[in-house]
Amino acid sequence: MGCFSGTARTTLVNKLQRRAATAALPRPRAPQPATLSTRADFATPQFRPTQCIQDRRAGCGEQSRTTASIRRHNRTRAPPAHHHRRSIVTDANADAPAPADSPRTPLSCADGARLAAAIKGWGAELGFQQVGIADCDLSLAEARLGAWLGQDMHGDMHWLARHGSKRTRPAELVPGTLRVISARMDYLPEYQVNIERVLGDPAQAFVSRYALGRDYHKVLRQRLKRLAQRIEARVGAFGYRVFVDSAPVMEKPLAQKAGLGWIGKHTNVINPQAGSWFFLGEIYCDLPLPVDPPAEDHCGRCKACIDICPTDAIVAPYVLDARLCISYLTIEHPGPIPEPLRGRMGNHIYGCDDCQLACPWNRFAHLTEEADFLPREGLDTPTLLALFAWDEDEFLARTAGSAIRRIGHERWLRNIAVALGNAEPSAAVREALTARADHPSLLVREHARWALSAQGAGAAA
Repeated sequence: MGCFSGTARTTLVNKLQRRAATAALPRPRAPQPATLSTRADFATPQFRPTQCIQDRRAGCGEQSRTTASIRRHNRTRAPPAHHHRRSIVTDANADAPAPADSPRTPLSCADGARLAAAIKGWGAELGFQQVGIADCDLSLAEARLGAWLGQDMHGDMHWLARHGSKRTRPAELVPGTLRVISARMDYLPEYQVNIERVLGDPAQAFVSRYALGRDYHKVLRQRLKRLAQRIEARVGAFGYRVFVDSAPVMEKPLAQKAGLGWIGKHTNVINPQAGSWFFLGEIYCDLPLPVDPPAEDHCGRCKACIDICPTDAIVAPYVLDARLCISYLTIEHPGPIPEPLRGRMGNHIYGCDDCQLACPWNRFAHLTEEADFLPREGLDTPTLLALFAWDEDEFLARTAGSAIRRIGHERWLRNIAVALGNAEPSAAVREALTARADHPSLLVREHARWALSAQGAGAAA
C-alpha cells in the first residue's frame, strides 16, 4: 500500500543509496582548535577586537549588574512551563541555579578569550563534539518564525506561538543574558546502510535514530550543568541557565550563530565535518565572552531532502510544514492522522530520518561515542507485529528512560496500526489488527480498522 509498498519501497532505498554514492561535495577544511596561550592567539576567529570594544561600552564593566539580574530572576521566578519542537518536553529540563550574590571581577577581553577557549576544551572533555558562543541577536530568526507561525505550519504545537518575544530574545527569557554557549553531541548509533535496510523491510518498524537510546534531554542537561560548574570554578559565581530542547529557545539559529553548523533546507543543522546527526543544548549566561563567527550555508543547489520527503513536508527550501511531517504526525500530533498521508508513511512509527539519510553531507557523520545513545530493547530492528502486541504496562516498562514514552501507549498503537496497513498483506497482520479493532480507544480502533481495509485492498490487488 502507499508509496512505500512493493516497487516504490525499493525505489526509495535505491534513491538513498544512489545519492550517497554520487554525492561529490567538497569537504571544507576542519577548523583548528583554539589555544590562547600567546598574544598571537588573540587574532584567531575566537577573539574579535570589535566585540571587545562593544563589551567595554555596554558589557565588561556591567557584569555585576547583569549577574545580579539573573540571580534575582532565578530566586524569585519559577521556570515557565514551555514546550519546543520535535522532541518537545516541559521546562523541567531547564536548570536555573541561584548562586550566591558575591561580587565578580569583570573579565578583561584577554581573559574572556582565554575563558572561551577553556570552555570549548572542557566541553570536549565532557563528550561534546563542538562548543560555540553566540550573541543574543536573533532578529532575522524572529522574522522568519513570525512568518511561519502566520501560515499555521506549526499545527497543534501551539506553545510555539506563546510567550511573545521571549523565544527570540534570550535576555527577555533570562534577564541579564549576554551570551549563549551552544554545544552539540553526536547521536548516530549505526551506519546509514543499516538504517536503510530497516526502512526497506515492510515487516520491520522504523524508529527515528535519535530515540533509540536513553532520553537525550537527561544526558545533555547533566553534561551542560557540569560544564557550567567548571566555568564557575574558574570565574566564581555567575548567572546562567541550562536548556536542552526545552522552554522557548531558538536552538538552531543560536547554533548557527555559534558556528556549529548552518540550517539546511530540511531545517536541521548541518555541520560540514559531521553532518546533522547530533543533539543541541545551550547555556544562557551573563559572561561577555567573545563570540564565534556564524556558520555559512553550503546547501547550494542540492534539494535531495526535498525530493526524498515521503509526504512532501518541505514545501520550499528551508520551510517545513509540520502538519505534513511524519515526525510531527507520529510524535506531536494527538489526533487522527489524516488519511491521505497514512499510505505515504510506510513503516515509520516514531519520527522520520529520510531527509537526513538523503543529505550528502551526512557521509561525514560520525558514530556516537555515547553508550547512552545506543539502541535499547531491540528498537533498532523490531518487527511491527512484536511492538503492536505490547500492552500498556509493557510499553511503559520497555520505554522507561526513553524519549518515546512521552507519546503514550495510545499513539504508539495508532502509529503501528498505520504501518501495518502499509505492510505486505498477510493473515498474521490481519489477525493482529482485528484484535485491536475493538480497543477501548476510539483513536486506536479507527486506525486499526483503516489498516484492515488497507490490508484487504492490498490482498485483492
